[in-house]
Amino acid sequence: MRSKILLLLILSISLSSCSCNPENIAKFAFKGMEAMMGKGFMPSEEIRMLGKFQGMNVNLSKSTENDSTTSTIFLKLENGDPLVLGNQPEVLARKCAELYLRDFEKAEEYQQITVQFIQTDPTNPENVAMQEYLFDTKDF
Repeated sequence: MRSKILLLLILSISLSSCSCNPENIAKFAFKGMEAMMGKGFMPSEEIRMLGKFQGMNVNLSKSTENDSTTSTIFLKLENGDPLVLGNQPEVLARKCAELYLRDFEKAEEYQQITVQFIQTDPTNPENVAMQEYLFDTKDF
């Protein structure tokens, strides 16, 4: 109990001293996430620029069914440039998957990568369109 309070105190002091610079907090959080999940877990800026995406997210999934394990990387790319997405989105999805797998050090632990392009309507966020492309990681 005492160690938890001490840890909370140290954490609050360090966060309050960085409150004027949120970029440092975000960088610290990303470094912590990558240390835990593996280098390259967070999608690179190269992927963001490829489709001019406003948001990027990664989920890792491992499931076991009938004594076989399926492991999938879900790369969610949000609100990309419609002009870029409209011209052969499957080619763009493959290129994004290739770049992500190149950078993620634990990519060989996964069998599949699913690239999802998610577009939301700026006037009505409940309107969502999604395109999904599934690739085997061994193909890269």
